[in-house]
Amino acid sequence: MNVREIADLGPDERDALFERDAGIEAVRSDVRDIVDRVSTEGDVAVREFCREFDDVEVGNLDITDEAERAYDAVDDDVREAIDTAAANIREFHERQVPDDWREEFDGRELGRRYRPLDRVGVYAPGGTAAYPSSALMGVIPAKVAGVDHVAVATPPADEINPVTLAAIHAAGADVVYSVGGAQAISALAYGTETVKATQKVVGPGNKWVTAAKAEVRGDVEIDFLAGPSEILVVADESANPSFVAADLVAQAEHDTDASVVAVTDDEATAEAIVEEVERQADGRERADIVAEALDSDASGVFLARSMSEAVLFAEEYAAEHLTIQARDDEELLDRISNAGSVFLGPYTPVAAGDYASGTNHVLPTNGGAKLYGGLSVDTFLRSTTVQRLDREGLDSLASTITTLAEAEGLEAHAESVRQRLDAEDADATGDGDGE
Repeated sequence: MNVREIADLGPDERDALFERDAGIEAVRSDVRDIVDRVSTEGDVAVREFCREFDDVEVGNLDITDEAERAYDAVDDDVREAIDTAAANIREFHERQVPDDWREEFDGRELGRRYRPLDRVGVYAPGGTAAYPSSALMGVIPAKVAGVDHVAVATPPADEINPVTLAAIHAAGADVVYSVGGAQAISALAYGTETVKATQKVVGPGNKWVTAAKAEVRGDVEIDFLAGPSEILVVADESANPSFVAADLVAQAEHDTDASVVAVTDDEATAEAIVEEVERQADGRERADIVAEALDSDASGVFLARSMSEAVLFAEEYAAEHLTIQARDDEELLDRISNAGSVFLGPYTPVAAGDYASGTNHVLPTNGGAKLYGGLSVDTFLRSTTVQRLDREGLDSLASTITTLAEAEGLEAHAESVRQRLDAEDADATGDGDGE
């Protein structure tokens, strides 16, 4: 890692930073075949792909009872940590539940009501690292929203991580399946003999999972297409370089394709961050993964000519995780709109949001924060508008409705208004009594 100036970045360097993608096109064709086979062959295809990709002979795909046993069997301190994190996540998401409402608008009674989806699938990743926290983040907001049936799919193994299973149970999942990858997404989307089809599939995963979500989208709803983890730290001269470096290294250990970036307007701070990253990365348990992520063209420490340029950089980057370690962090936050989740101040590591503060860590990547937010209670709700007009309310709108309807060439729409008003007028004059 070295310090580069934003002003000197060439087109290729800017593309590496700002045109990040999930890398799904390279596997799209293979994933399409997996999705098609699971959707037509069901459990047989699922078990075959478990053997091929996970090297596991899966017996029962439904491991709900195993998850319950895991919760009881994990160490007390682990179970307490799961319960504490779950309680904080639940408390935060309960604040998001919207109230139904109706109000009067001059003869128009208008409102909106919210109802949960019936069946949702949550993917809890495995692979190079197990993510019990992702199970909490996916299941809890769905249950808070009121979803009746929440199914979780997690990759099979000779021994599935018991902490992941315990977290799935603690989160309140209704059923747990031992299946991963693209085959899990297809099973949740279309159903098999064992897996019940869901209306929406959410949760992070590798490029195979993400490509499968792209394939099933349209037949079922998804949350979004998430790529590798990413962080952007905006820092000024008041930032502690060791804290900045700690967050960069922490995100780098997720995946070799993770993007870890810091930007500052202070050259000494930039140099100190680079030194700290090199020091802290040395000797990490996942050191090879960290080193590859740090050496990526999509990672680096960048020097801005001013904090205004740093803000513009942050807006264009639209980070999954945005950390602001600066004296005027609130003022900088007011100037930034594009971020999945924001971490303010020196004592707010991204790891807090990853695990236990209560906010959701399933967040948009690859610039998606310019368009949408992360997983929330809203993800699992559908809204319906409700209206009631009285005679006066309809009369007040009649001219507007009929004029616009006729302008669109939809004469029957206009007539549906006139029929009501004419009938009311006839009743009032006695012309509608059949005499």
